[in-house]
Amino acid sequence: MGFETAVILSAGLGTRMRPLTETTPKPLLPLGGRPLLAHTLERLREAGVTRIIVNAHYLAAQIEDFLRPYPGVVVTQEDELQDTGGAITAMRAKGLLPEAPFYVINGDTYWVDGPTPTLSRLAKNFSAAGTDVLLLLARTAGAVADTGLGDFTWPRDGALRRRGERDVAPYLYAGVQLVSPALFNTAPRAPHSMNLLWDQAIAAGRLDAIVHDGLWFHLSTPADLASAEAVLNARAVGNTT
Repeated sequence: MGFETAVILSAGLGTRMRPLTETTPKPLLPLGGRPLLAHTLERLREAGVTRIIVNAHYLAAQIEDFLRPYPGVVVTQEDELQDTGGAITAMRAKGLLPEAPFYVINGDTYWVDGPTPTLSRLAKNFSAAGTDVLLLLARTAGAVADTGLGDFTWPRDGALRRRGERDVAPYLYAGVQLVSPALFNTAPRAPHSMNLLWDQAIAAGRLDAIVHDGLWFHLSTPADLASAEAVLNARAVGNTT
């Protein structure tokens, strides 16, 4: 089963990535010879996604210019930042989103697929009957860059849980999710984070996750980007020798 619509969240300021983002929005920073956004668009097309909505705010004209040649891509500008959840709620209010599940991907996310394409794994594991949001998680131990204390714990005999204040969690959100429109039915119209909606889904027993089985990069700072480039270059050399 495939899903035809995706949202790419690209409105952030990229403050931790400065000075690189002083003149370039973070989703357009290059990795592996192409902008991050180009990699995401390619993976979405490979997954059969035909309609993509991208929000923009910081240096929005650059994002619009980059996306202009791509068919099926709609850019919506935010005059004021709406945060991750607020951005999607605003898109729904404008009639831009379907009444069917859709992907939501952070504009600065980059991953290498494992044995099965990641977006296909999400689609295969999504159950609209029992789930409002399916997250892609990465193991903190395998991420390229410092990932802090992690985001989630997942006991073998229990449900996914938020990291406690004093915990070190083995999983973190990898910037990719598949969501049901029902997740936003009670969302506020004011700016808000997806975290608010995740917490509601956790409380209702309607949040689930899969763990990424390939390579995932945490791209927060210029050093993270340089480390990711080095890893990709090393892999490319290894594949040709």
